[in-house]
Amino acid sequence: MGQSLKFRSEYLFMFGLEGKTALVTGASRGIGRAIALELAKNGCNVVINYLKNEEKAREVEKEIKKYGKAMIIKADVSRQEDVEIMRKEVIKNFRGVDILVNNAGIHQHLKSWELSIEDWERIINVNLTGTFLCCSAFIPFMKKKRYGRIINISSVVAHTGTDHECHYASSKAGIIGLTKSLALELAPYNITVNAIAPGFIETDMLKFESEKERKRVEKKILLGRIGKPEEIAYATCFLASNMADYITGETLNVNGGLYIH
Repeated sequence: MGQSLKFRSEYLFMFGLEGKTALVTGASRGIGRAIALELAKNGCNVVINYLKNEEKAREVEKEIKKYGKAMIIKADVSRQEDVEIMRKEVIKNFRGVDILVNNAGIHQHLKSWELSIEDWERIINVNLTGTFLCCSAFIPFMKKKRYGRIINISSVVAHTGTDHECHYASSKAGIIGLTKSLALELAPYNITVNAIAPGFIETDMLKFESEKERKRVEKKILLGRIGKPEEIAYATCFLASNMADYITGETLNVNGGLYIH
């Protein structure tokens, strides 16, 4: 038992996440939930942002409190007034954040000719503008502290495109451009900015028309399977940790070999 605790202590020290405060947007389910839990397991206090399902957010909060401090905040990241309220609450309770994970996102299966301007704007506003607004809200605190880790969740379709939701692919490609630009701006302040581009991940957002369709997709993946939310969470913890101090402006592709470039 003593050796186990000693190993965990050394492990946490190596990651350097213990005592840090992380905000994870869209953290009530799926990839966001997995990221929030993994950061907590590695010693972080975690702010859980959600929009629609308070019950699920409370469940995540309860899990995280086994490891450390947690709080939930309802906010629509595409609305500047909501983000400002969230910023004030985080500063009030945690005096800011050290790690910002922009995970909140939505998608919609429509061909380009089926899209209304409202469809286009909603996806862009949540996925891309929401990422920008959250960064803008917390960058001043990070600059003042001269420390920060920003991790933006993009998608494999930012690289490959997609034949059924061009607005989603555009928003995720925009996140990569935003990540690179912010990395250039913020490097002098010891703030790293990176992106993660997941492939197919086992969440409730991933739906197949049939088992045959699922197997067809799995055959495209070199590792032959759909990814797990925890595998995105592990990558996030790495980019937030001391071990990634010399990495910025990069996109970490976590897709099982679905797309190699």
